[in-house]
Amino acid sequence: MGAGAGSGRGQLFLRSLLFLLLAGPPARHPARGQLRYAVPEELEHGAFVANLGEDLGLDVSTLSARRFRIVSRAGARQHLEVNLENGILFVNERIDREEVCEAGGTCLLHLQLLVESPLELYRVEVEVLDINDHAPTFPWQEYVLEVAESAVLGARFPLESAQDPDVGTNSVHTYRLSPNGFFSLEVQTRSDASKFAELVLERALDREQQRVHRVLLTALDGGVPERSGTAHILVTVLDANDNVPAFDQPSYGVSLPEDAPAGTLVIQLNATDLDEGPNGEIEYSFSGHAPPRVRELFHVEPRSGQVLLKGRLDYERASLHELYVQAKDRGPSAVAVHCRVLVHLLDVNDNAPEVTLTSVSTPVLEDAPPGTVIAVISVLDRDSGDNGRVSCEVSPNVPFELRSSFRNYYTLVTTQALDREVVPEYNVSITARDMGSPALLTRSTLTIPVSDVNDNAPRFLQPSYSVYVMENNAPGASICSVSALDPDCQQNAYLSYSIADGHIHGMPVGTYVSINSDSGHMYALRSLDYEQIRSFQIQVQAQDAGFPPLSANVTVHIFVLDQNDNAPVIVSPMPRNGSVATELVPRSARPGYLVGTVSAVDADAGLNSRLSYQLLQATDFTLFSLAPDTGELRTLRSFLEQDASRQQLVVQVRDGGQPALSATVSLLLSVVETMPQTLSDFSEFSLPPEVSSSSPLTLYLLVSLGSISFTFLLAILILTAIRCRGERRSRQGDSCSPPRCHCCPGSRPSSDGLKTSNLTAQPPAGTTAATCLDVPAGGPPGYCYKVCLGPESAQSDFMFLKPCSPPRNNEKDPGKRSRPEQHLQVSKEAKQPNTHWLPPSTQRPALKRY
Repeated sequence: MGAGAGSGRGQLFLRSLLFLLLAGPPARHPARGQLRYAVPEELEHGAFVANLGEDLGLDVSTLSARRFRIVSRAGARQHLEVNLENGILFVNERIDREEVCEAGGTCLLHLQLLVESPLELYRVEVEVLDINDHAPTFPWQEYVLEVAESAVLGARFPLESAQDPDVGTNSVHTYRLSPNGFFSLEVQTRSDASKFAELVLERALDREQQRVHRVLLTALDGGVPERSGTAHILVTVLDANDNVPAFDQPSYGVSLPEDAPAGTLVIQLNATDLDEGPNGEIEYSFSGHAPPRVRELFHVEPRSGQVLLKGRLDYERASLHELYVQAKDRGPSAVAVHCRVLVHLLDVNDNAPEVTLTSVSTPVLEDAPPGTVIAVISVLDRDSGDNGRVSCEVSPNVPFELRSSFRNYYTLVTTQALDREVVPEYNVSITARDMGSPALLTRSTLTIPVSDVNDNAPRFLQPSYSVYVMENNAPGASICSVSALDPDCQQNAYLSYSIADGHIHGMPVGTYVSINSDSGHMYALRSLDYEQIRSFQIQVQAQDAGFPPLSANVTVHIFVLDQNDNAPVIVSPMPRNGSVATELVPRSARPGYLVGTVSAVDADAGLNSRLSYQLLQATDFTLFSLAPDTGELRTLRSFLEQDASRQQLVVQVRDGGQPALSATVSLLLSVVETMPQTLSDFSEFSLPPEVSSSSPLTLYLLVSLGSISFTFLLAILILTAIRCRGERRSRQGDSCSPPRCHCCPGSRPSSDGLKTSNLTAQPPAGTTAATCLDVPAGGPPGYCYKVCLGPESAQSDFMFLKPCSPPRNNEKDPGKRSRPEQHLQVSKEAKQPNTHWLPPSTQRPALKRY
């Protein structure tokens, strides 16, 4: 065994330290824009390699934030690491050069350094320097060498070679042979610069004198300190075998594709021996010079000399194999001869490119400018030549391209602006294809999601909304719903609804409607009235939650639909203080005579305000008719003697709504022989401002009101004079006499006189009795008039003149001549009348209040 084979780990560390002191600090070699360092193997964890932060010109304080790191392939051992606090590259785990790099030559660790924000890629090569940590070793500790006694001086006998995993000067440097009187040692060099020894016969052998010779072979390396290994050689002297085998040539060369299957014939060797019999029969085998790897891959047929392929070749592992084959006859004292076979492997495109996503920055913002780096991609093909040259491309029709930064390194960048609303995610296929024949390719798919940016304003589903709401709605009821869409996602698509500030009829719009900020449902805050407001519009805004927020507006038109909530209001005739409207009809009236027109208004609209007139009750239905559309009251026939002089009618006015609403009015018609110059109750009505300002009826109303006012003032003057006259008569004890009406309270009329009116005003409690006066003159024949005035005549209402007619034959109770008026309950809130169904101006007779 080698003298230094038992050295411990402590001695190994001391040797490594000594190597560092002799070799100096790690070397830095810039090559093609790269950094290259050298570091000896077997260093302990934490050993300094280089200051990358300083050499790359990076700010050490930002290394951690920029995620400065070494990118390695999956499953690869991380021998080196970077300290992010100071940027120092240090040994992460022990490096065994013989393990990392099986083949000889330069052992390099290729590092890819990645730093983000912005994304940058650096390549660093670290050469692992060999230290003399292995001693040379022989395959066997003792060899038996048979040499014929007839061997000539100078004959050479190849010896087994020692193996040393170290390289360079640390590998086997020379051999030594222990002192003896028969043999010397000559060291030979192979094509790969390895050494092997040959034993040279210096003195003739004599089997009879000495049958066995023992020598010690020592293999020495060139390391510091020097290491060695030994093997014992036992030389046995044999009887003479005059001829030795001979190969056709000392060295052979052959080429073999690396994908050759097992059992492939590599070469047919041929050696000849001039001897006969067993001394001429040749056997082939690997010599002791053949490395173990060669014995694993190849096999030599002992009898035929065929070299066959036994294992699987790999050009990427070793492109050349050197075989040492010996031929030896089967005779006594056989001497082996050797030849060298060089097997050159031909590279086959048997390795597809490997695509590695070194760094991926996803998702990418949709507003990222063209040229933004998305990913760093590394491509590796283990083949050589054209088989190892790789080209990369991305799938077409995507806004990305590959840019080559280093050899076999690419960056995936954007080529145009992205739009998440059009394409939210890209599946980019990256194809790596080598130049071999046939070409091999590898596809890798990279999914790139696009991150949303608030670049789309909300959009309402309709350009405007029209909402129809029935009046008298319940406060808080939903009236409609608006909806908007935002193509963005997440919070950029979260919408909130609001109503823009404004006023409706002088009131803030917020007092009329409200909106749910999340759903867009709109609610009426008050009960709407068609007669007050028929339509209005509001502005609804939809705003997203992005930054900055975007918004959109839409106009909502709200139309109030009419509901039949207003009963007709009779404006003519209009009785006062619960009295019955009275009209005088001449007895001479012919059929079709226009007695008057009943007029009414309805604050609703449409069919709800379309009015129809109907005669509900009448003293004699054959005497009068009422036009259903115009409300004109006309006579159907001429008056007869037996017809009552008082005709009481009840007129109903009904609208066209569902359900229909109605109002009634009672009319008292008095049949007279001669018409007085007074106004009837049919002309005493007033219209709303809208009607008076928008219809010719206004002029007639003004004339009627003026006439009534003048008549009223004239009546006051007459009544004042009559009262003064009556007081004088009262003091003289004068009393009413037939055929005049007896106006004194409590008096009864005579059998031939006229009955007093049943509408005599009753004085309130605590006041004096009314003064009753008879007016004998100025009236038609057969009538007398009564005026009743209270003590406060200036402040009380007047009871206008009323004819006192005798009772009819068919009237048993004078109190039944006056029926109570039917009242209609209407809304206390003032309604605007509808003028669509007002009577024409030509149908308005004079008014009279009874």
